[in-house]
Amino acid sequence: MFGGGRAPILVLSQNTKRESGRKVQLDNINAGKQIADVIRTCLGPQAMLKMLMDPMGGIVMTNDGNAILREITVQHPAAKSMIEIARTQDEEVGDGTTSVIVLAGEMMVAAEQFLEQQMHPTIIIRQYRQALEDMVQLLEGPLSVPVDRNDKQALSQVVCICSASFLILYCPKFMINVWSDLAVNIALDAVNTVLLEENGRVEVDIKRYAKVEKIPGGSIEESQILKGVMINKDVTHPKMRRYIKNPRIVLLDCGLEYKKGESQTNVEIVGDADFTRLLEIEEEYVKRQCDDIIALKPDVVITEKGVSDLAQHFLMKANITAIRRLRKSDNNRVARACGATIVNRTEELQESDVGTGAGLFEIKKLGDEYFCFITECKNPKACTIILRGASKDILNETERNLQDALQVARNIMLSPRLVPGGGAIEMAVAQRLLQKTTHGPYAALAHALEIIPRTLAQNCGANTIRTLTALRAKHASYTDTTKPCTWGIDGETGELVEMDKKGLWEPLAVKLQTYKTAVETAILLLRIDDIVSGSKKNKDGGNEPPTPREMQETQATAE
Repeated sequence: MFGGGRAPILVLSQNTKRESGRKVQLDNINAGKQIADVIRTCLGPQAMLKMLMDPMGGIVMTNDGNAILREITVQHPAAKSMIEIARTQDEEVGDGTTSVIVLAGEMMVAAEQFLEQQMHPTIIIRQYRQALEDMVQLLEGPLSVPVDRNDKQALSQVVCICSASFLILYCPKFMINVWSDLAVNIALDAVNTVLLEENGRVEVDIKRYAKVEKIPGGSIEESQILKGVMINKDVTHPKMRRYIKNPRIVLLDCGLEYKKGESQTNVEIVGDADFTRLLEIEEEYVKRQCDDIIALKPDVVITEKGVSDLAQHFLMKANITAIRRLRKSDNNRVARACGATIVNRTEELQESDVGTGAGLFEIKKLGDEYFCFITECKNPKACTIILRGASKDILNETERNLQDALQVARNIMLSPRLVPGGGAIEMAVAQRLLQKTTHGPYAALAHALEIIPRTLAQNCGANTIRTLTALRAKHASYTDTTKPCTWGIDGETGELVEMDKKGLWEPLAVKLQTYKTAVETAILLLRIDDIVSGSKKNKDGGNEPPTPREMQETQATAE
C-alpha cells in the first residue's frame, strides 16, 4: 500500500504541466488517512497486534504504534511526516504515539470537505490554530485535576493503565495481573530513585540513569529493580575478590597501562641496556599509577580504558579488585549510585573522589554471563531494572511496555495533573468547543476529536453509533463547568463508565503534547500546495534523476 505509491512530483521543465495545489493537498490528506488506518486497530486495551517482518527475516509482534511505524517503508513525503510525529511524541513524552497519528489523520480528513468547497487553506489553518489555543486553555484549566506526587495509590492507578496492554498472546490472564502490579511498582520506584531536585527544579532522567537489562531465562515475576547498578562485566584477574561489603570505589577515565608513542615517535636502541631501560620506564609508569591508587586504599577500581597485566599484578597484591573497559554511560551511573567522582588522571586522585555509598559489591553469574552488582546504596540516584523472560520476543515486548510505564510516571512527577481517560477528555473538549460554534473548520476539528472514543468502541466490538450517541448525551447534559465530565468508554467491554469511579486517568502532559503535535502536523500538511522534485534533462530531452555524486556536491554547496 505504501511501498509502491509514488508521490506527486513537480519537475521544473518547459514540457511539464504544473499540477494544481488542491490536488496535492488532497493527496497529502489521503496519505495521512492511510497511515492512520494502519494503526487505528492498535488503540486501547483490546488492541489488535501487527506482525512485523524485517529484511533479515526476523518477526516482531506488537501493538506499539511507534514500533510499528518505524518498520513501515513509505515513499509519499506526507506519509513520512506522519511517521515522524510518532517518533517525536515518543521522544517527548513516551506515550500517545498511536493516538497522535489517529488524531492527525482525522483532523486532515476533517479539512477535506472545506477544500472541496474551494475554501482557502489559510482560513482553515487560522481556525485550527484558534481551536488549539482554546483546547490548551481548557486542558490546563477546568478539564484537568491536580494529583499529589506523594500519593502512591493514585499514581499506581494511572501507571497501571499503560501496562494493561501487555501481550495477551504471550501470557495467561493471571500472569498479566502479576506483571501489571510489578511494572507499576518498578516504574514508580525507578522514577523516585533517579528524581533530582535542585533549586526548586525537578529533573527525572530515566533514559540515562534507569538502565533496563534484559536477561533471557526465568519468568516475568523474577524481574526486579536494583537500588544500584548492574554491569555486564567480570573482574580482570581470577584471584581478585568477587564479594566485598561496604566497598570503597574509585572510578577512572584513564587506562592503567603504558601510553605508547604516536606513529611519528622514533626510538634509537644501541644496546641491550637501552631496551631494558625502555621496559623499566614502562614498568615505573604503571607502578606509579598503581601507587597513586593504592595510597587511597580502595577495594574496587573501575576504569573506562584498559588495565595492563602489570597493573593487574600490582592491584591484586594490594587486594584491590579491578574492572576495565566500562561504557561512559555505565560509569556515570556507578558514580551517581555510590557517590564517587570520575577522575581523568591517577595523580589527581583525592579522598573525596572515593565512592563509599554502596553497601555491596559482588560478581554473579546469570545465564551464560557474569554480571557485576553494586547494590544496597545509601542514596542511589541511578538504578538498574532487570527483566527476565522466556524468550527475546517476550523481553522486547516487556521492555516496550515498561518504558511506557516509566514515561507516564516521569510525566506525572514533572507535571502533576491528570485528565480522565477512555475518550472522556476528548468528548469533554469537543463539547466545550462546539458551545462556541457549530460550523466551519473550528467545529470540524472538535468533531475530529471524537475519533478516539469511536476507535475505542470499534476495537472492543461495541455498537459504535449507539455508544457514541449515548456518550454525547451524557456530556451534553453535564452542567458543572469547574471540573471535567468523566463519562467515557471502557476499552475492555465497550460500556459507558465514569472514569473517576473506574480509576482511569491519564497524565495531562501526554494529552497536551498529543493535541499540539496532531494539530500542528495537520496545519503543516495543509500548507503544502506543491511537492517539487529536482531533476535534470538527459541527452534525449527527458528528465533523469541526479547521480549520488551530484547529490553530494549539491549538499556540500548548500552547507
